[in-house]
Amino acid sequence: MASMDDFVKKQKAGAQFVITAQMLRLKPVEFDALVARWIDDGGPGFNVIGVPHRTVVDGDFLISRVTVIRTTAQL
Repeated sequence: MASMDDFVKKQKAGAQFVITAQMLRLKPVEFDALVARWIDDGGPGFNVIGVPHRTVVDGDFLISRVTVIRTTAQL
């Protein structure tokens, strides 16, 4: 499986794309914590835009999908 950096590098600067928990093979709780950091600090080569999609897991609303935009920052 390609790494997150490999996936992001394939996107052109300014491109919008979706990242999901399933795509990264993470459990919903792990993905939710990771995305919370991305929302605060930006991700590796991208910024979260819009409202994250949430799903209910064991009574908790967890982020399951985010739309991001590729930045020109180096990875």
